[in-house]
Amino acid sequence: MKILSVDDSKTIRMIVKRSFAPYDVTLLEACNGAEGLAAATAEKPDLIVLDVTMPVMDGVTMLTKIKENADLKNIPVIMLTSESSRENVIFIAKLGVRDYMVKPFQGAQLIEKVKRVVALQPKPELVAVTSNTRFAPQPLTVTARLTVPRAKLDRTSGVAGKRRPSRKTASVARP
Repeated sequence: MKILSVDDSKTIRMIVKRSFAPYDVTLLEACNGAEGLAAATAEKPDLIVLDVTMPVMDGVTMLTKIKENADLKNIPVIMLTSESSRENVIFIAKLGVRDYMVKPFQGAQLIEKVKRVVALQPKPELVAVTSNTRFAPQPLTVTARLTVPRAKLDRTSGVAGKRRPSRKTASVARP
């Protein structure tokens, strides 16, 4: 699966990259709409994560050109915006986006939105490691012998007197 991330912010592109790291995807990046449109035309990604406000060509212009192109118009787009006003959301929805996110966002939020649009699969090496019983977590049982001081009370005054150690065995189990 190919995902194209188009954003002028290197930080946002890094968040997107880290979010998709555990998944079997090829992540393509572009830092403006013109580069993004060229990458989309050449690579035909399965999903585009597109920022609204960028230099050279903004996300709205890029989205309009994608929807006009017969080869690209069916690619789902999730738009990123820093404005959450009702008018802005309605405007973006009318452009034909599949979903949108308001910045700032967490990587997990992006993955939730993407999973509603396309099926993400974990990387094969992650599946192999977790399905191998040798590496699967095993229940842990720890038995420890603790020495706990016990105070001996003076019966007449109620004050602790001599301390005499006693042995107790504690067992801790982790599911």
